[in-house]
Amino acid sequence: MKLICGLGNPGREYERHRHNIGFMVVEALLSRARAELNQEKFQARVGQGTLGGEKVLFLEPQTYMNLSGRSVAEAARFYKVAVEDILVIHDELDMPFGRLQLKVGGGSGGHNGLKSTVSSLGADGFIRLRFGIGKPQGPNAKERVAGYVLSNFDDAERRQLDELIALAAEASETWVRDGLATAMNRYNKRAP
Repeated sequence: MKLICGLGNPGREYERHRHNIGFMVVEALLSRARAELNQEKFQARVGQGTLGGEKVLFLEPQTYMNLSGRSVAEAARFYKVAVEDILVIHDELDMPFGRLQLKVGGGSGGHNGLKSTVSSLGADGFIRLRFGIGKPQGPNAKERVAGYVLSNFDDAERRQLDELIALAAEASETWVRDGLATAMNRYNKRAP
Protein backbone atom coordinates (compact mmCIF):
# COMPACT_ATOMS: atom_id res chain seq x y z
CA MET A 1 0.00 0.00 0.00
CA LYS A 2 1.11 3.54 -0.79
CA LEU A 3 0.12 6.63 1.18
CA ILE A 4 -0.39 9.89 -0.70
CA CYS A 5 -0.79 12.97 1.47
CA GLY A 6 -1.59 16.43 0.18
CA LEU A 7 -0.60 19.27 2.49
CA GLY A 8 -2.92 22.19 3.07
CA ASN A 9 -5.10 23.98 5.60
CA PRO A 10 -8.70 22.93 6.31
CA GLY A 11 -11.61 25.30 5.86
CA ARG A 12 -13.28 27.17 3.02
CA GLU A 13 -11.25 30.34 3.53
CA TYR A 14 -8.01 28.49 2.61
CA GLU A 15 -9.43 26.35 -0.17
CA ARG A 16 -7.78 27.93 -3.23
CA HIS A 17 -4.62 29.28 -1.55
CA ARG A 18 -1.16 28.50 -2.86
CA HIS A 19 -0.41 26.64 0.41
CA ASN A 20 -3.28 24.22 -0.41
CA ILE A 21 -1.94 22.91 -3.70
CA GLY A 22 -1.36 19.51 -2.03
CA PHE A 23 -5.09 19.19 -1.32
CA MET A 24 -5.90 20.21 -4.91
CA VAL A 25 -3.63 17.53 -6.37
CA VAL A 26 -5.05 14.83 -4.06
CA GLU A 27 -8.55 15.80 -5.19
CA ALA A 28 -7.47 15.38 -8.83
CA LEU A 29 -6.07 11.93 -7.97
CA LEU A 30 -9.28 10.75 -6.31
CA SER A 31 -11.21 10.44 -9.59
CA ARG A 32 -8.29 8.55 -11.19
CA ALA A 33 -8.33 6.11 -8.24
CA ARG A 34 -12.14 5.88 -8.04
CA ALA A 35 -11.86 7.03 -4.45
CA GLU A 36 -13.34 9.64 -2.17
CA LEU A 37 -12.29 11.11 1.15
CA ASN A 38 -15.18 9.49 2.99
CA GLN A 39 -13.63 8.90 6.41
CA GLU A 40 -12.42 11.13 9.22
CA LYS A 41 -9.55 9.56 11.14
CA PHE A 42 -5.92 10.29 12.02
CA GLN A 43 -7.07 13.94 12.31
CA ALA A 44 -7.50 13.86 8.53
CA ARG A 45 -9.93 13.28 5.70
CA VAL A 46 -9.08 9.81 4.41
CA GLY A 47 -10.02 7.62 1.46
CA GLN A 48 -8.78 4.50 -0.30
CA GLY A 49 -8.54 3.65 -3.96
CA THR A 50 -6.35 2.02 -6.57
CA LEU A 51 -3.77 3.53 -8.91
CA GLY A 52 -1.80 1.39 -11.34
CA GLY A 53 -3.06 -1.77 -9.64
CA GLU A 54 -1.75 -0.65 -6.24
CA LYS A 55 -3.87 0.17 -3.17
CA VAL A 56 -3.47 3.80 -2.17
CA LEU A 57 -4.49 5.60 1.00
CA PHE A 58 -5.23 9.28 0.36
CA LEU A 59 -4.88 11.76 3.18
CA GLU A 60 -5.72 15.43 3.72
CA PRO A 61 -4.64 16.39 7.27
CA GLN A 62 -7.15 18.65 9.04
CA THR A 63 -4.72 19.85 11.71
CA TYR A 64 -3.50 22.95 9.84
CA MET A 65 -0.16 22.89 8.11
CA ASN A 66 2.14 23.14 11.13
CA LEU A 67 0.88 19.86 12.65
CA SER A 68 0.06 17.89 9.49
CA GLY A 69 2.84 15.35 10.09
CA ARG A 70 0.86 13.88 12.97
CA SER A 71 -1.80 12.62 10.54
CA VAL A 72 0.79 11.19 8.15
CA ALA A 73 2.61 9.35 10.95
CA GLU A 74 -0.59 7.98 12.55
CA ALA A 75 -1.92 6.68 9.21
CA ALA A 76 1.47 5.21 8.23
CA ARG A 77 1.78 3.39 11.54
CA PHE A 78 -1.81 2.11 11.46
CA TYR A 79 -1.49 0.73 7.91
CA LYS A 80 2.19 -0.24 8.32
CA VAL A 81 3.22 1.86 5.32
CA ALA A 82 6.99 2.10 4.90
CA VAL A 83 8.50 5.61 4.81
CA GLU A 84 9.61 5.14 1.18
CA ASP A 85 5.97 4.34 0.22
CA ILE A 86 4.75 7.75 1.41
CA LEU A 87 4.32 10.63 -1.04
CA VAL A 88 3.77 14.12 0.38
CA ILE A 89 2.56 16.74 -2.11
CA HIS A 90 3.32 20.33 -1.13
CA ASP A 91 3.78 23.88 -2.35
CA GLU A 92 7.38 24.96 -2.99
CA LEU A 93 8.45 28.62 -2.77
CA ASP A 94 11.95 27.94 -4.12
CA MET A 95 10.73 26.81 -7.54
CA PRO A 96 9.02 28.85 -10.25
CA PHE A 97 5.26 28.57 -10.55
CA GLY A 98 4.15 25.27 -12.07
CA ARG A 99 7.49 23.49 -11.97
CA LEU A 100 7.22 19.98 -10.53
CA GLN A 101 9.94 17.99 -8.83
CA LEU A 102 9.83 14.56 -7.24
CA LYS A 103 12.56 13.82 -4.74
CA VAL A 104 13.30 11.54 -1.86
CA GLY A 105 14.34 12.89 1.53
CA GLY A 106 16.02 16.18 2.28
CA GLY A 107 15.37 19.04 4.64
CA SER A 108 12.15 20.95 5.13
CA GLY A 109 13.33 24.16 3.43
CA GLY A 110 11.41 26.10 6.07
CA HIS A 111 8.11 24.43 5.07
CA ASN A 112 6.24 23.81 8.33
CA GLY A 113 4.20 20.92 6.91
CA LEU A 114 7.38 19.09 5.90
CA LYS A 115 9.05 19.94 9.21
CA SER A 116 6.09 18.41 11.05
CA THR A 117 6.11 15.31 8.82
CA VAL A 118 9.84 14.66 9.32
CA SER A 119 9.46 15.18 13.07
CA SER A 120 6.34 12.98 13.42
CA LEU A 121 7.65 10.15 11.23
CA GLY A 122 11.10 10.35 12.80
CA ALA A 123 12.49 10.03 9.27
CA ASP A 124 12.93 12.21 6.19
CA GLY A 125 13.13 9.41 3.59
CA PHE A 126 9.59 9.87 2.28
CA ILE A 127 8.97 11.01 -1.29
CA ARG A 128 8.05 14.63 -1.94
CA LEU A 129 6.26 16.09 -4.91
CA ARG A 130 7.25 19.74 -4.85
CA PHE A 131 4.83 21.99 -6.74
CA GLY A 132 6.46 25.32 -7.55
CA ILE A 133 4.46 28.38 -6.50
CA GLY A 134 7.23 30.99 -6.95
CA LYS A 135 7.84 33.57 -4.27
CA PRO A 136 7.33 37.28 -3.69
CA GLN A 137 9.95 39.50 -5.27
CA GLY A 138 11.32 42.94 -4.50
CA PRO A 139 11.76 44.82 -1.23
CA ASN A 140 10.56 43.11 1.96
CA ALA A 141 10.00 39.87 0.00
CA LYS A 142 10.88 37.69 3.02
CA GLU A 143 8.35 39.45 5.23
CA ARG A 144 5.64 38.90 2.61
CA VAL A 145 6.08 35.11 2.34
CA ALA A 146 3.37 34.18 4.88
CA GLY A 147 0.80 36.39 3.18
CA TYR A 148 1.86 35.10 -0.23
CA VAL A 149 1.41 31.38 0.54
CA LEU A 150 -1.94 32.16 2.19
CA SER A 151 -3.25 34.00 -0.87
CA ASN A 152 -5.04 32.82 -3.99
CA PHE A 153 -3.25 32.22 -7.28
CA ASP A 154 -3.34 35.24 -9.59
CA ASP A 155 -5.34 35.27 -12.85
CA ALA A 156 -2.44 34.20 -15.08
CA GLU A 157 -1.60 31.31 -12.73
CA ARG A 158 -5.25 30.28 -12.44
CA ARG A 159 -5.49 29.90 -16.22
CA GLN A 160 -2.74 27.24 -16.08
CA LEU A 161 -3.65 25.67 -12.76
CA ASP A 162 -5.99 22.86 -13.88
CA GLU A 163 -3.45 21.62 -16.42
CA LEU A 164 -0.61 21.75 -13.85
CA ILE A 165 -2.66 19.98 -11.19
CA ALA A 166 -3.47 17.26 -13.74
CA LEU A 167 0.25 16.96 -14.51
CA ALA A 168 1.08 16.66 -10.79
CA ALA A 169 -1.62 13.96 -10.44
CA GLU A 170 -0.11 12.15 -13.43
CA ALA A 171 3.37 12.36 -11.83
CA SER A 172 1.98 10.92 -8.58
CA GLU A 173 0.27 8.08 -10.42
CA THR A 174 3.48 7.35 -12.36
CA TRP A 175 5.35 7.10 -9.04
CA VAL A 176 2.81 4.52 -7.80
CA ARG A 177 2.77 2.51 -11.04
CA ASP A 178 6.34 2.76 -12.35
CA GLY A 179 8.46 3.83 -9.39
CA LEU A 180 10.38 6.93 -8.39
CA ALA A 181 13.18 6.83 -10.99
CA THR A 182 10.73 6.70 -13.90
CA ALA A 183 8.54 9.44 -12.42
CA MET A 184 11.57 11.67 -11.75
CA ASN A 185 12.93 11.19 -15.29
CA ARG A 186 9.56 11.98 -16.79
CA TYR A 187 8.47 14.98 -14.69
CA ASN A 188 11.46 16.66 -13.06
CA LYS A 189 12.78 18.01 -16.35
CA ARG A 190 9.56 19.61 -17.48
CA ALA A 191 9.35 23.35 -17.26
CA PRO A 192 5.82 24.77 -16.99
